[in-house]
Amino acid sequence: MKTISTVLLLLLSLLATFAQSPVETVVFQNGQEGYQCYRIPAIVKAPNGDLLAFAEARKHTCSDHGDVRIVLKRSTDNGHTWGALQLAADNGDYQAGNPAPVYDLTDKQFPKGRLFLFYNTGTMSEQEVRQGKAIREVWYKTSTDYGQTWSTPVNITTQVSRPKHPATNPAYTFSEDWRSYANTPGHALQIQRGPYKGRLFVAANHSLDSPKANAHDYVSHAFYTDDHGQTFRLSPSLSFESSNEAIAAETSDGNLVMNCRIQSGEQRYRLQAFTTNAGETWREEKIMHDLPDPVCQGSIISYRPQKKQHVLLFSNANSQSKREKLTIRISTDDGQTWSAGREVYAGPSAYSDLVIQQNGQIGVLYEKDNYTRIVYAKFGYDWLKGR
Repeated sequence: MKTISTVLLLLLSLLATFAQSPVETVVFQNGQEGYQCYRIPAIVKAPNGDLLAFAEARKHTCSDHGDVRIVLKRSTDNGHTWGALQLAADNGDYQAGNPAPVYDLTDKQFPKGRLFLFYNTGTMSEQEVRQGKAIREVWYKTSTDYGQTWSTPVNITTQVSRPKHPATNPAYTFSEDWRSYANTPGHALQIQRGPYKGRLFVAANHSLDSPKANAHDYVSHAFYTDDHGQTFRLSPSLSFESSNEAIAAETSDGNLVMNCRIQSGEQRYRLQAFTTNAGETWREEKIMHDLPDPVCQGSIISYRPQKKQHVLLFSNANSQSKREKLTIRISTDDGQTWSAGREVYAGPSAYSDLVIQQNGQIGVLYEKDNYTRIVYAKFGYDWLKGR
């Protein structure tokens, strides 16, 4: 009887683990619904529990520039199924990209929350922008009905960037010369506790002056608003040259950590910057040798698996040579160190974004199989911890 009981317990344990294992659905498939290619995923949970998945819909090719729009799909059942494709933002025949959605849940005018979608527009390729031939602009739109309809876009370029291009716009005559520009990409965040509670914080990056060898003209920064989008302020830029696509998360004490790609590839790891005043200054920048990276985007998010417990989760391609092996890691010390993680997919995988579902499960929206589709995988915290 003891042997039978032991076997039964083992089987039950295995079944529980299997039930928590990642379950995937395809959200955006290349060549379908009017677009040649989908890239750059971002995802956010609405206050009613809906999951809102964003991506760049590239009309004719998979190129980063050209006719690129931001589209949205919705799940009302924790990622089991996804609704019809909706247009969220466009720029005519030119580029609208780098979606960075975030919910503002502290504005008394909108007790059900207001969704902000920050994004960038451009008319030329990134290399041409770096050469000073055009600029990237920064915008936001809002929605009060969970992304069904959107406000008129608001241009915030002069508040959150420092372009120097008077031929394009006389307002762009800053003493600095910011050229390429990109929000995170991935979700932005709203601070939940502490003296900066309610601040909307958007990680970003820009290139400064003419192109430098090994992409050393790139540097990460952030921008934020404390008045629900009426005005914005810039954080200082990081000191680490070639810091690029960045994303941030709140730590257990209400501080922030910003996690960045190193564009040069001179270090095949992630870079992290820490702040104790919500981005007004940076306290520390360090290369994270427990976060290998192939020069790709990654995602980070705060998670509370239990009451009075706080962890950070991080997703990226766990390789120093290829965009493959999408892996989720855990930090229990506010991003100072990271676990070995668990692999969601061993094959080709690139950009990703993390979300916490209404039922407490973890979700990741990621590019799969050489950018041919964007899929959504969801799993339990017990699976992530390997139990």
